[in-house]
Amino acid sequence: MVRKIKIPYDVGTLELNIEERNLKAVITAGSDEFWTEKTESEMIEDALKNPIGSPRLSQLAKGKKKVVLVTSDHTRAVPSRLTLPLLLKEIRKGEPDADITILIATGLHRATTKEEQRKMFGDQIVDHEKIAVNHAFCPEEFVRICTLPSGAEFHVNKIAAGCDLLITEGFIEPHFFAGFSGGRKSILPGICNETTVNENHSYRAIASPYAMAGVLKHNPIHEDMVYAARKVNVQFILNVALNSEKKVIGAFAGDLEEAHEKGVEFVNRLSRREPVEGDIIITSNGGYPLDQNLYQTPKAVATAEACARKDAVIIMCAGCREGMGGTYFEKLIVKGTVEEIDAYLSGIPPKETIPEQWCAQIYARILKKHKVILVTSYLDKQTVEKANMIHAGSLDEALAHAWKIKGKEAEVVVIPDGVSVLAVKE
Repeated sequence: MVRKIKIPYDVGTLELNIEERNLKAVITAGSDEFWTEKTESEMIEDALKNPIGSPRLSQLAKGKKKVVLVTSDHTRAVPSRLTLPLLLKEIRKGEPDADITILIATGLHRATTKEEQRKMFGDQIVDHEKIAVNHAFCPEEFVRICTLPSGAEFHVNKIAAGCDLLITEGFIEPHFFAGFSGGRKSILPGICNETTVNENHSYRAIASPYAMAGVLKHNPIHEDMVYAARKVNVQFILNVALNSEKKVIGAFAGDLEEAHEKGVEFVNRLSRREPVEGDIIITSNGGYPLDQNLYQTPKAVATAEACARKDAVIIMCAGCREGMGGTYFEKLIVKGTVEEIDAYLSGIPPKETIPEQWCAQIYARILKKHKVILVTSYLDKQTVEKANMIHAGSLDEALAHAWKIKGKEAEVVVIPDGVSVLAVKE
């Protein structure tokens, strides 16, 4: 009997056809089964009316003239069309004349285009609000604040450093080396310069046994991020939890750490799953926008790694409509064999960290142990093979190749959205 499973891919899905006798498990996050009577807007409004560990935003805004609201960029599925109008309304309820800047947290990503802003925020906000974009590679746009616990120098966007009230919004999901996204991550890496982001993401930091999905305690990357966000006085956050359809299923507002911790508890409860080991692991980055380039894909591949037996094959489904995703990453991931790449990266001191090297580092770690087959519509065979992976133009082609490697009796584990699942042993 053949089982049909939908795998998120680009702006649609791929259909996996697999014999039941080979299918060992399908692992999904509990977010897809979570149900609430409240609408998305009601959940967000309730969170803003009942902040965690903080006064209401309208109270915090009283008397504040320069307000900065940090939001995510085009690579993240934050429902800003819903959240931003409610945040702006709450700020102006407390201070009608506030000078508000919406600052897009790009980290080291390219700048978000005006067209993307319209898709993310809606025409009303783009046409009537002040919007700025973080440019990590323009040193004149940043100011040094302090030295972080790791020894990294903390440089933050001047717009945020010079405001009276700093607010962030984002969403929470498991993160492959920061533990969870959201909260403090809007500041570092969101609105830092390349120097700060690079050192926070150094080979040494990424190699820490605590720098992994689901882990915050003793995580050096997380600790730097929290310290940075406190140093610039983030006074209020709004974070949401999403299901696979990118719909809001939970909202958490208030104090930088307390509200984020409540959100993490919620997401952890829904996403945590016992790993099931298989010979072939099939996953995706949950479709667009997170599968728009190869640079983002180690997120799901790292989840697949947690379920991969010795010498297992990982099939990663990612459209990659924007190609490799970063000039530095592209050069590093094709630099040589995975052993050569890892040896090169391991020799780079923290203060000389190359932008985007962390994703090459994680891929090298995984590729040393497992073959990775990349199902993609936009990257060509030659490019994928240079990156030490196997190219497939379809899921059927990828699975056929995996059968050849592992045999027709191989056990298959499917994680349709590898980013939403936290595969850890209890």
